[in-house]
Amino acid sequence: MATSADNVHFFGIRHHGPGCARSLVQALAQLQPDCLLVEGPPEGEALLPMLRSAELRPPVAMLVYMQDEPSQAAFYPFAEFSPEWQALQWASAQGVATRFIDLPQTHAMAQDWARRQALKKPEPAQDVDGEEGEDDAVEAADEAPGDAAEASADTAPVADVDSDAADTTAPPQVPMRDPLDWLAHAAGFEDGESWWNRLVEERGSSEALFTSINEAMTAVRGELGDEGEAWRGPHHVLREAQREAHMRQCIREAVKAGYQRIAVVCGAWHVPALQQSTTAKADSAVLKGLPKAKVLATWAPWTYRNLASRSGYGAGVTSPGWYEHLWQCYRADAALAQQVAEGLPVPARSARDAATLRTAGWLTRVARLLRDKDLDCSSAHIIEATRLAEGLAAMRGQPIPGLQEINEAIVTVVCMGETAPLNLIDDELTVGHVLGTVPADVPQVPLQRDIEQQQKSLRMKPEAASKLLALDLRKETDLARSHFLHRLRLLGIGWGTRAADAQRNRGTFRESWQMQWEPELAVRIIEASVHGATVAQAATARLRASLSPDTPLPEIAQAIDDALLANLPQLVESLIATLAERAATTGDVAQLLQTLPPLANVYRYGSVRQTDTALLATVIDSLVLRAAIGLPVACMAMDEEAAAAMKGKVLAAHEALRLRGNDAQAAVDAWRAALRSLAMGDAAAALLRGMACRLLLDEHLLDSAEVVLQFNRNLSLGAAPLDVAAWLDGFLNQQALVLLHDEAIWGAVDAWLAGLGEVQFAQILPLVRRSFAHFSKHERQSLGDKARRAPVAGAAAPAAALAAGDDDSPWDEARAVLALPLLNTLLGLELPPELLAQIAAASAPRNDAPTLE
Repeated sequence: MATSADNVHFFGIRHHGPGCARSLVQALAQLQPDCLLVEGPPEGEALLPMLRSAELRPPVAMLVYMQDEPSQAAFYPFAEFSPEWQALQWASAQGVATRFIDLPQTHAMAQDWARRQALKKPEPAQDVDGEEGEDDAVEAADEAPGDAAEASADTAPVADVDSDAADTTAPPQVPMRDPLDWLAHAAGFEDGESWWNRLVEERGSSEALFTSINEAMTAVRGELGDEGEAWRGPHHVLREAQREAHMRQCIREAVKAGYQRIAVVCGAWHVPALQQSTTAKADSAVLKGLPKAKVLATWAPWTYRNLASRSGYGAGVTSPGWYEHLWQCYRADAALAQQVAEGLPVPARSARDAATLRTAGWLTRVARLLRDKDLDCSSAHIIEATRLAEGLAAMRGQPIPGLQEINEAIVTVVCMGETAPLNLIDDELTVGHVLGTVPADVPQVPLQRDIEQQQKSLRMKPEAASKLLALDLRKETDLARSHFLHRLRLLGIGWGTRAADAQRNRGTFRESWQMQWEPELAVRIIEASVHGATVAQAATARLRASLSPDTPLPEIAQAIDDALLANLPQLVESLIATLAERAATTGDVAQLLQTLPPLANVYRYGSVRQTDTALLATVIDSLVLRAAIGLPVACMAMDEEAAAAMKGKVLAAHEALRLRGNDAQAAVDAWRAALRSLAMGDAAAALLRGMACRLLLDEHLLDSAEVVLQFNRNLSLGAAPLDVAAWLDGFLNQQALVLLHDEAIWGAVDAWLAGLGEVQFAQILPLVRRSFAHFSKHERQSLGDKARRAPVAGAAAPAAALAAGDDDSPWDEARAVLALPLLNTLLGLELPPELLAQIAAASAPRNDAPTLE
């Protein structure tokens, strides 16, 4: 492409680089272009007038999404220190014509959507391993959550070479590497990231910066040759060719429009391709026949955490918080230079060395953070750390300390060699928890407006940092907050997740949420908007749509619980009626049992949430009656795995019935009768029979003597070892209290073990140890202590005595009387002197006893 050097000026930048941003602002001020072309989505040009709004504060992102498929979305993030953001702000202030020149997302998303649909169609297996592997990799990438990160690479930095949009497959003989690593290794740096950061971003401005970047990128792309980035896959190569062809077309249109000073701001990697001689006909051929899709664009808040490379964002930077600090220092330097140029007086503090102020300013923030966390950090620490950082920079031939030198100084001086506090500094400062804001008049779907309105009315401000929100449901505002968060949860908008806070969740009226706002939630809101214009409408429609005529009863019961928590009363009544109708026709006992816990939870805690549960009580009672009738038959002929699954369902249903209360006597009596039938019969699995016996014992429906009889029947020597171990496992139910506090049951177990032969004991031991392994350490220790003591109604006691409740312990009277003299002295018993004399004579040593002589 032939362009006059006097007309078109290329500025190759790294996305989100403060050094590039500073040099770019200075270059634009010097050039004074009349047209600004920026690498970005053309669909975002309609959003540019909002740059003048004071409510649009970075970090923010342009969100472009398909109108018919909102999950197909692309984010174009901007931070205050992003070169593109500064260029756009400068052009907006100067009234300069601004255009985005990247490949329109109307084409890119249509291509991606068609490609995804093609992958979903069944195709014959590929004979070539490389092609098959590529399809698998693409399919895996398509299943990535959100699909939003994929398009982030449209603004990928030089150091990452648009890595976010790259194919994940590559020929095994060609390693996937950042081409800038070659330059970094030649300069003595570990990788391209650290090399670029040191020479460009942390160093500051330079008049020859963009010329040098252009030369470096030309050399690197020339070294790659014709193959270029073929190792990233054909899809990436084709997409890059289309993007660069479209950029060249936009530059031609700007030249044709008569602009005299055109500034092109794009990723440095693209500059050599935009400057090469390519005909308009060749570019038109590359762009011919591209599909189209309807797309929309808006502004969305962004966070530094999502701007960081660790989040998976291909154009991310390692330290956005540090870069913000550098940009603020650059602005302070520019303001100081402006004062000097205008002849204004400069305060002595401002005239200090800029490098020292930059280092000391960051360390001051570190000190404030550590002190807030009750960690020691004095002024002397900061002074010495500043000196050490400057000394390290001088030893390494660097004019100014970078983040690496500062971190090393912090570890040495402040943390006394410990690196753990650096994790806190990295999370809170180096990355940071900054959330941008957007104006209220940005294009929004009705659901998003309703969410923002409720956030304001409930005083729930979105924040990038993770925060624990404790709610007291007795308060009207907190109850409304709970309803709001549960509705968002039903819509898949995970602003908050339920937290298990044992300290704050004491009582049924308390609830805790872990809150953190993610930029991706903007896409989730757009996706959920198809269900309704308000949060309540959308949550109702979404929950109702998730149920079908084939939905199992437990899922319907869980939906009732969710609807109650979200305060959707009309939906609750509808679902209860549906559940009652479905339960009347089903004979699946397992489903009936699984349905009871969520319904009982709704019934028990409905009063806290001001919910009428009278209709629900009738449904619960009918479910219990039906389950009780079919339970004995359902527990027959079960293997070990099925019995274990049924045990969990029965225990949960039993606990649910306790929540129902005693006002449903008919249902309670039927359930207890079913348990007795299980415990006393022989048809059910041994595990379930033991469990039923234990439940009846806990309910005081069996006394110890009856339980001992069941022990003798089920733990007899004629029973199979597996059945014996299963029955005992079901009876103990992972709880040792019954053995510790019921002497009759302890004696029955003791007698059973004592009566086992050597072969039977070897067979049963591993199975019993499995049951005892569930006991806590304290319980096992208590059982051991009890076993070491003299047996009480144990192996020596006959079973008949156990059944009769004989609790007499063995007694050695001859030894017991020896303690009487001492007890008489201590307690003042005033025992007869004759008795004491007799005891003394009996305990005196005999004269005729043999001696050692």
